[in-house]
Amino acid sequence: MNYQSTPGAPVRSGVPEHGRVPKYYAVKAKLALMVDELGEGGPLPTERDLAVRYEVSRETVRQAIRELLLEGRLRRRGRGTVVAGPKLEQPLSLASYTEGVRRQGRRPGRTLISLDRFPCPEALAPEVGAERGAPVWHMERVLLADDERVGLESTYVSEARAPRLDADFDPDSSFYAYLHDRLGIAFGDADERIETVLATPREALLIGTPPALPMLLLHRVSRDADGCPLERVRTLYRGDRFSFTTHLGRQD
Repeated sequence: MNYQSTPGAPVRSGVPEHGRVPKYYAVKAKLALMVDELGEGGPLPTERDLAVRYEVSRETVRQAIRELLLEGRLRRRGRGTVVAGPKLEQPLSLASYTEGVRRQGRRPGRTLISLDRFPCPEALAPEVGAERGAPVWHMERVLLADDERVGLESTYVSEARAPRLDADFDPDSSFYAYLHDRLGIAFGDADERIETVLATPREALLIGTPPALPMLLLHRVSRDADGCPLERVRTLYRGDRFSFTTHLGRQD
């Protein structure tokens, strides 16, 4: 069997065992090689030019390009398509989004969408350490990397934990740094769950993506160093711009 030499690559480049390769996939494989040659920011030829070059229909080319867009290897620029840069690697740890982006030489940022205070519902109370009906902050921010919108973050925290959040906190900065440096709150541990979803029309508009683009959704419930509930975070990351990493150790 002809296995790929690149670790992690699909076996036989994803060719079915019966050997019949869909036209769009054959075009996609050729475009993938072109992407490697062009490098980041390189412009892709037009659909018409590619259809002529590979002797297929424009719809076949369009399907191949669509998959490469969803995989994050290409991105739209104006009316054209260019080679995308490498995906951002976000560690699955208690490090903040800011720290993860900076480690890769990118400039993190956030745009505040809303900061509201509301009575804590019963379901949220144990996750933020508040009594039912006690005031809770909800902060929604668009995540940026070099001014590119890459995600949407919703943070819930008890007002008792951050009584002056609306006055003292810079929404473009790290919330974790604010809690630690300004309020003296140390993080202890967290539970995190990841799933794949599609963004709602509102979320897609805020992030600037098509509603059909797969998103990585992270739910996190954090506790402080004393084990007390601290915050609940719901974060949508663009599936074409992010991957997640973690280190696994053997448990005896």
